[in-house]
Amino acid sequence: MEISTRTPARVRPLVRALDTSTIGAGLALAILAGNAQAIDVDAGEYTAALPAGSNIGLLYLQHAQRRSLYSDGHKVAIKAGLDSDIGILRAAHYQQLGDYTLNTQFLLPFGRLEGTRDNDSLGQTSGVGDLILASTLWLVNDPAKNRYWGIAPYLHVPTGNYDRNDALNLGENRWKLTLQTGYVTGLTENFSLDLTADVTFFDKNDDLTSQGLTLRQKPLWQGQTYLRYAVTPKLSVHVGASRLWGGETRIDGQDQNDEPNTSKYRVGSSYWITPTFQALLNYGQDVSVDNGFKENQRVNLRLLWVF
Repeated sequence: MEISTRTPARVRPLVRALDTSTIGAGLALAILAGNAQAIDVDAGEYTAALPAGSNIGLLYLQHAQRRSLYSDGHKVAIKAGLDSDIGILRAAHYQQLGDYTLNTQFLLPFGRLEGTRDNDSLGQTSGVGDLILASTLWLVNDPAKNRYWGIAPYLHVPTGNYDRNDALNLGENRWKLTLQTGYVTGLTENFSLDLTADVTFFDKNDDLTSQGLTLRQKPLWQGQTYLRYAVTPKLSVHVGASRLWGGETRIDGQDQNDEPNTSKYRVGSSYWITPTFQALLNYGQDVSVDNGFKENQRVNLRLLWVF
C-alpha cells in the first residue's frame, strides 16, 4: 500500500474565484494533502496469504512534492507548491475462515504537510491522520499456479487531527469506506500481473472552514496494475500505473466540478533482506491531472516484518 495524496477539495472553486496574488491564501483545505482518498497498493499486495496465526508489521514512509496546480485540465499560472512527508504504521493478523484465509488490520497515518512557493501562506501542520480498519479475504489462494484473488474493505474513522480554521489538515472529519478487490496471476515462471480496483464512499463533513460549510463527495474510483519480474527468489522489480476518476465534491449544495481524473506511473523493486524482513522502494509521478495539485515526484519506502 502507498499513501495516496490527492488534491484539496476546495482547490478548484477557489482557483476560479481568486487571482494569482491571493491564491496561496485561498487553498484553505487539504485532506492529507488529499489524504488517502483512494487506497494505493504496492506490487504483490494480494500475493500469498500467510498461514493462520501469522502476523505482519509494516512501516511506510513517503516524500512527495507538488510543483503545479491544475483546473479544468489547464495549469494555473502560479508557482504552486505543496510538500508532504507521510508515514503509516500498519499491522495485520492472519486467520482461517473455513476454506478461506483472511486478515484483520489497522493502519495509522501520520506526518507533515507544508505549503511552499506561492502557496507558502498555507503554512504547515503535523500530527496523525484518520485511523483505518481493514480486512482482506482471499477467495483464491493458489501458490502452485501463482493465482490469488482477494477483497478488502477499508473503514476510515475520523480520529485524526482536524481544525476547520487550519489550511492543512491530516484528518478529514468524516467517515469513509473503500471497497477494493485485487487479482494476481502468473504470466510466466518469472512474470506476474497485478490488477486492482476500488471505490470509495464518503460521509459528509459538516464543519468545513470557519464558516462551518458542509462538504459532500461522490464515489471515487481507481484502477491499478503492476507488471512484476522475479529476478531471483529474493529480488523483484516492477512497473505500474493507475487511474483515478469520479469523486466530484459539493459544498453547501453547489457542485464543484472538480473530478481529479489523475493518471500516474511508478517503478520500483523489493528485496527480502532476511526470510522475515523485506524492503520495497517505489518512485512515481503524476502523468496527467484535470483538477488539483500534480505530483512531480513521489518516493515511497516500505519495510515489512513477518512474525
